Amino acid sequence: MGSTRQSDRSRRSFVATGIAAGSAAFAGCISESSGGSENGTGSYTVTMAPMGEVGFDDVPETAFVTFPQYADMAVALGHGDAVETLFAPEMSGTTMNAFYERLEGVSFEWEGLQNPLKDGLSEEQLYALDSDVHFLDPSYVVKTDDNWTASDIADIAETIGPWIGNFHSGVHSEPAPAYADSYEYYTLWELFEKVAAVFQERERYEALADLYAETRSHIESNLPPESERPTVARVTLGDGVFYAYHLNTPGFWQAETRPLGAHDALADVEWSGDWGEVDYETMLEADPDVVLHLWGITPRYAIENVRERLKNDAAGSELTAVQNDRVLASGMRYQGPIMNLFQLEMTAKQLYPEQFGEWPGYASGDPYPEIPADEQLFDRDRVAEIVTDGA
Repeated sequence: MGSTRQSDRSRRSFVATGIAAGSAAFAGCISESSGGSENGTGSYTVTMAPMGEVGFDDVPETAFVTFPQYADMAVALGHGDAVETLFAPEMSGTTMNAFYERLEGVSFEWEGLQNPLKDGLSEEQLYALDSDVHFLDPSYVVKTDDNWTASDIADIAETIGPWIGNFHSGVHSEPAPAYADSYEYYTLWELFEKVAAVFQERERYEALADLYAETRSHIESNLPPESERPTVARVTLGDGVFYAYHLNTPGFWQAETRPLGAHDALADVEWSGDWGEVDYETMLEADPDVVLHLWGITPRYAIENVRERLKNDAAGSELTAVQNDRVLASGMRYQGPIMNLFQLEMTAKQLYPEQFGEWPGYASGDPYPEIPADEQLFDRDRVAEIVTDGA
């Protein structure tokens, strides 16, 4: 990858340090410092593994985004219009807006955004976009694409704009060897704090984090005893196989299920990758009370079709969850803070209707369902006000 940078960087200037391969200098560092005020007057730095310390002279006006958790974070911080790219934009953008429909004044313009991973990430693509910041984990890039090296990553950070991302916190998977010594794992809300530091939106972050803490505390304090909690399989139905995910393991992919403490029907099933594949026989042995169909609220899967396929399958029809109509549309694993609030509420109602109110169900193509104000687990108006007006 030998592209060179021809245009100058007079519009903005960045300083990126600690991004060299194998650097352990910043391992464990999670602090931010700012030489200016909120909203980015003056230079400041953000420290995040595996990049290390990243310096900014100005708040980014344009952002290269892959996975939608970073787009959701940008929206939550009042910077949704900075997003220039998005993984599977029709699926991701439509799903984000399905949640935002319930927040007055909040929406995301995804039409026209290109999918940066559709044909593989290229250095030429990044030069053409000329984004102020790249919300993508360098370790993910190097690990999944043989065309990239840590040296290429460093060149992009120097000549275009820095990288900010931490993919392997999703399920605490292994980073690329070049970044193993500098890697740290973060929760979803710790990642959100880092992105808030990039955009210099500390007040918005703190307001949303406080609301989340209240919501989570309310839910956790009202959970039924462990003996009364259901067994749950978190899966996506494929062709004769289920793509399986755990409920309670570390990582932000489980940010809406782990706080609920349900019994993972597949807890004893192991896999080496970020997700596993289980057959119908394994599912019948586990026989969960509830099936949470991941991606079920996205346009990629119609939950009605999933239920029909299971009912029409000789083995699938024997599943208790199928017989009891407890195959439910679940959310996206790539969730930012706003999505997490909705998905936490949704899953709490799906698993514990007696404690948190009945889940009204979800019809494919519809926005997140209307829930009476006295049955909502977080204040929509408060979220909308933070997003649209600041804290």
